[in-house]
Amino acid sequence: MIVSTTENVAGHQTAETLGQVFGVVVRSRGLSGNIIASLRTIIGGEIKEYTALVEDTRRQAVDRLVMNARLMGADAVVMMRFDSGSIGQTMNEVVAYGTAVRLVRA
Repeated sequence: MIVSTTENVAGHQTAETLGQVFGVVVRSRGLSGNIIASLRTIIGGEIKEYTALVEDTRRQAVDRLVMNARLMGADAVVMMRFDSGSIGQTMNEVVAYGTAVRLVRA
């Protein structure tokens, strides 16, 4: 499946717009990961535990987006974006969203 951050996909035309589609993931680091990350804030620099958490969560959100788009009968998602936020002090929410479409070769 094509997932694009642009409105159009090169070499294709949108034959049908199926509607909005999204993938949502809420994750939390374990207690030990939070402790290590908290200690890293004292030293400064990249907090690798949280970087890995956000990267993995984004990948999982895109996977869910693709799954939901397939269920709608789409063969592409255009205008894909991410939104994220925290829930409480230990949870991270990531949403991948876009427009599910059917494409034809131009």
